[in-house]
Amino acid sequence: MGNNNYLESAIKQFEYYKMLGERTFAQLPDEKSFWQYNEESNSIAMIVKHLWGNMLSRWTEFLTTDGEKEWRNRDEEFENDITTRQELLAKWNAGWACLLDALRSLTLEDLTKEIYIRTQGHSVTEAINRQLAHYPYHIGQIVFIGKMACNDQWSSLSVAKGTSKEYNADKFSKPKHKAHFTDEFLDKKQE
Repeated sequence: MGNNNYLESAIKQFEYYKMLGERTFAQLPDEKSFWQYNEESNSIAMIVKHLWGNMLSRWTEFLTTDGEKEWRNRDEEFENDITTRQELLAKWNAGWACLLDALRSLTLEDLTKEIYIRTQGHSVTEAINRQLAHYPYHIGQIVFIGKMACNDQWSSLSVAKGTSKEYNADKFSKPKHKAHFTDEFLDKKQE
């Protein structure tokens, strides 16, 4: 896979996980976004706040400044002080805009440049991969909490339980083709 395909693929992967978070938010009553299982666990709002802080820190001027900015206060990201859906979505959208704008601005030559996160050197490709592991980890937490909160009102975000056979039959009824697996999910979002 060429570097240009790598960037396109990485952006699609990030957009897919953004979509999973948003489809979770759409199913949740507002108050469930702030619910914590216990004092040691994070609410969805806290996870969103952490993603927002990380994204702004990592992707603001990321080619020229360390990814852990002096202005970031990571500990505050885990305080459950977001109080409205609008505030939650504003942070969510600001973080993702910072990330996606940064990625879309990259050239192929940028991928091999060295950047730093807490003074540790990474190629730009390594930094993207680091966040492709980090952000889906937290999106999975958001989906898990959302699924618990919605219980039997939850609408599956992928292949629903008990439908794998039909899903696979549909997939295998079509000719082999080249596509990114996220295309069908992202296309549905835009409809």
